[in-house]
Amino acid sequence: MSAPLEVVSVNLSPGKGTAKKPVPRAEVGPQGLAGDGHAGPWHRQVSLLSLETIARFNAAHGTRIGPGEFAENLTLRGTDLSGVAVLDRLRFGPVELEVSQIGKACHGEGCAVFQRVGECAMPKEGIFARVVEGGALQPGDRGEHLPRALKIHVITLSDRAARGDYPDRSGPRLRQLLEAFFAGKRWHPAFASAVLPDDAVRLREALEQAIRGGADLIFTTGGTGVGPRDITPEAVLAVAGKQVPGIMENIRAKFGAAKPAALLSRSVAAVAGTTQIYALPGSVRAVEEYLGEILKTMEHMIFMLHALDVH
Repeated sequence: MSAPLEVVSVNLSPGKGTAKKPVPRAEVGPQGLAGDGHAGPWHRQVSLLSLETIARFNAAHGTRIGPGEFAENLTLRGTDLSGVAVLDRLRFGPVELEVSQIGKACHGEGCAVFQRVGECAMPKEGIFARVVEGGALQPGDRGEHLPRALKIHVITLSDRAARGDYPDRSGPRLRQLLEAFFAGKRWHPAFASAVLPDDAVRLREALEQAIRGGADLIFTTGGTGVGPRDITPEAVLAVAGKQVPGIMENIRAKFGAAKPAALLSRSVAAVAGTTQIYALPGSVRAVEEYLGEILKTMEHMIFMLHALDVH
């Protein structure tokens, strides 16, 4: 569901780190707003801030800072942008922007607002975007926020769980941990779960279908050992374009030092297009241990796969 927006002010400045001046109209090109110092071949081509944020900032600090003075290109009304996530879209007629970063380090003494107040709103509430489609923008233009779901698939591989001999425990635990991780974060997670037998053909079909459907993250549990029915790593690597070996190497080294049997795991981390795939062992304890390490780099890999140079 999209949220309505209105452009209150369009603001430009020839250089970075300076307040921007409202203009009656601006052209949005492939690299940002024409004539603006922040336009260029990078991921923060357009900056946005809500009028509601500015009002709160002024009330808290007893100031009268106006549109553009936080160095934002677009001052918006209609939402405080607190529900906007990276990879969401903002559309204003023909102009479409993809959110690429939320917040940034303040220029400090080089920031006009910081010099006046000792604080700035952009580090926490500034929204940055790159141009998907260009066009003209002017005050009064209406727009909408188009949330993008972060699609997460959890697939359990177990002959016995698939037959109903016992309930799947590792898949639900994995989903529970992921839900806790994303709670309060600025993403829009959407989960899908499945339980399959240890069948390489069925798993590969499920992986390919999830990838075609735009999955961002796929986690499998089970089938990573050396037994005759352990087929998960081969199925994952058959659909992946790249391996990310360091993740599982680190996990095996960390937990294998105390439990040498952990070194027998053939778990893999890989990428197919912009989809991350992680093949985890089937025990609940292993899911907890492995995911604790995976989560340390998972968000950064999302950024990398979408060509977002966020550090």
